[in-house]
Amino acid sequence: MKRKNFIILLWVSLATSLFFFLFFTDEKNFENFMLTVLISFMYSFILGAGNGIINDFLNKKFPWSEASTKRAAISIVSILIANIILVYFCNYMNFVVFQKAVSTQEYFSGRYNFVNWFTINVALLISAFLHAKGFMEELKKTSRKEVVEQKLIAKSANAQFESLKNQLDPHFLFNSLNVLSALIDENPNQAQKFTASMSKIYRYVLEQKDKELVTVEDEIEFAKTYCDLLKTRFEDSVDFIFEVNKEDDRRYVVPLSLQLLLENCIKHNFATSSRPLVIKIFSDNDTLCIENNLQAREQMKESAGIGLANIVQRYALLTKKNVFIEKSEDYFKVKVPILANKPNNTSVTTESEDESYEKARKRVKELKSFYANLISYCTIIPFLIIINLLTSPKNLWFYFPMLGWGVGVASHAFQVFGVSESWKEKKIREIMDKQKKRNNGNI
Repeated sequence: MKRKNFIILLWVSLATSLFFFLFFTDEKNFENFMLTVLISFMYSFILGAGNGIINDFLNKKFPWSEASTKRAAISIVSILIANIILVYFCNYMNFVVFQKAVSTQEYFSGRYNFVNWFTINVALLISAFLHAKGFMEELKKTSRKEVVEQKLIAKSANAQFESLKNQLDPHFLFNSLNVLSALIDENPNQAQKFTASMSKIYRYVLEQKDKELVTVEDEIEFAKTYCDLLKTRFEDSVDFIFEVNKEDDRRYVVPLSLQLLLENCIKHNFATSSRPLVIKIFSDNDTLCIENNLQAREQMKESAGIGLANIVQRYALLTKKNVFIEKSEDYFKVKVPILANKPNNTSVTTESEDESYEKARKRVKELKSFYANLISYCTIIPFLIIINLLTSPKNLWFYFPMLGWGVGVASHAFQVFGVSESWKEKKIREIMDKQKKRNNGNI
């Protein structure tokens, strides 16, 4: 037991013993005072410490953050059984052993059933408070942990996204200079035109590389300009066909994705005037497709692995939609998703801090409402029982509010810890994860 809890129980025991000694003890002497102190300490430490130990044990074995429904069910069963045993033991020690008011046979004959029932309700009230306190502490720790994790995920995603985007600048420059170097030897006049056009294109690269998404219209215009540069070098060896729907112009794709895919087509395929490489860019069911006839090079330099992998990783950070790759003996096709709206940030796959806070706040409100209901039940029902037994012991009407309210408390508990919004969200998340795995298997 923690020192803080021990001190609290000590003060509660002293206060309780003084109260009973001053108001309920006829002979006020030292012997009766010590007996009252002993009995008070027994009740406080056995009931208080017993429930505290049970709560600590359950916190370790069944944390609220990992299995709230299972923990709630185990808590209810364990505190009921434990408090009944502890109360019967304490009352037995009090009335039979210390006060010697009755014999063991008389105690278990039913004479003290009302006292035991009343004490059990008080013990359940204490236990409910301890479990509610433990839950709130666990919830605060979990909420703080989730906020920190969300911040780390967001920072990690942003850092990864920035790293991917920073690959584009030197990658484009390196490939363009290679093309320019080849043109200087082959066709100096074309090399001059290429240099002028490359400066315009590089300006676009510098403007767009820091953006998460660009419109399809802007990306297509850039791709056409880049294709003109490729035509400058390859002339009749390469043909480009653009068939993009106008309704997709105001939607979004990852910037420079077409440029990287066009480079891949040139790098991995040979192109001659007799066997030209035909590259087609077109729309297809919310995707932008880049397809080329397959004319794979027999010998290629080792790839840097930047192009297609870069696009796949950047889309993974922005959306759950996948990049699809199709390959046959005749063609190679890549489908990149066209997004209807821009995400709020690079970590769209995770909840924002505001959404997490709002859900946590709503959950805390639901749990506070349930525990307030439970504590009220454990407090008021015993008083109704006392009033009933004192006023009309032959007409036991307290069963009606006890059972009716009890059903309400049980229903409330089932709603909070059983079939609730969190349960629905878990099921939705499971279905989405299965669908995502199925889609990944199709790539």
